[in-house]
Amino acid sequence: MIPISVCIIAKNEEKNIEKCLAPLMPYNFEIIFVDTGSTDRTKEIARKYTDLIYDFEWVNDFSAARNFSLKKASHNYVLILDCDEFLTEIDLDAIYRLIEEHPRSVGMLLRHSYYDNNGMQVSYPDRVERLFHKRHYYYTLSIHEQVTDVHTNGTMFERYDIPLTVDHVGYCGGVESMLKKAERNNSLLLKEIEKHPDDPYFYFQVGQSYNAIEDYENAYTYYKKAFELPIDPQQPWLPVMAQAYLLALNSTGREEEAIAFFESRYDSFAGDAGFHCTLGVSYLRTKQPMKAMMEFVKALQCPNVRSEGVNTYLPYHNIGLVNEMLGDLPSAITFYQRAAAYHYRPSIEKLNQFGVTTQ
Repeated sequence: MIPISVCIIAKNEEKNIEKCLAPLMPYNFEIIFVDTGSTDRTKEIARKYTDLIYDFEWVNDFSAARNFSLKKASHNYVLILDCDEFLTEIDLDAIYRLIEEHPRSVGMLLRHSYYDNNGMQVSYPDRVERLFHKRHYYYTLSIHEQVTDVHTNGTMFERYDIPLTVDHVGYCGGVESMLKKAERNNSLLLKEIEKHPDDPYFYFQVGQSYNAIEDYENAYTYYKKAFELPIDPQQPWLPVMAQAYLLALNSTGREEEAIAFFESRYDSFAGDAGFHCTLGVSYLRTKQPMKAMMEFVKALQCPNVRSEGVNTYLPYHNIGLVNEMLGDLPSAITFYQRAAAYHYRPSIEKLNQFGVTTQ
């Protein structure tokens, strides 16, 4: 058994903290809890699960708080969780084996981030770097902090997947909560841009903040700026930005610009279901149904999924739209039915228009 410290930072998370800490109890983790200024019952609830509670004066720097929590950990291997992340699956024996096989590398847990879309609660799965040896890694950047190699001060290192899954509910706080979070994040990100004006990562993250509150005009501005700067093609966030930029372009009536931009970079992003599905929407809206159909079919064939539905009900629904556009109503209904099987509301509404009942 390799001892592991779970490190958590928090502020005013009384609604989430118990759901975060309770699932950790069966696994004999050391739990390091760092509070950055709570005024609610967060610390009181946390004390039910750990005595290792520390106060850290907030200095507008998430990495500073993270690194403080690492220093308080008595074990070398640390697992980082956020208060709005709840453990759902774990194979601890397998994690121990993987640590022994990758002692200097960084483990990536699987996170399902939940949000509302067309009346459905859907999830966005991604892998995030959360398990490492604290003598070899630390955090940098004041916001959207990154795991950094202490020896190279870089973020390019070996990563491996670990059998640990969490549900992330940080995007389920309602409009007002999301607006406050976007304002807080962007105030820090814009300061980082002042210090690092040629780093595309910060422009990408500002775009993500605007994307989360559906301010696609501002999201478009920052994604575009990021793509104008040199980007390492190996950056794990690049495919995420490509799909998000496509969404912003489509959402602001810039479908022609989207097609021109991504047709010249097609091979760099092909094979990603979200990319094919979103580019297909660009073709569909510019009345290029056969090109749209090809992209939706490619999305269905992709095994990798960055956003829920991009290789199931979304391409099914859009293939239905293509067939309806081409006048093939029976085929359209067939694909709407396939999407409706996932309870996708726009497909259900389409079937209702055609007098087709759904279960």
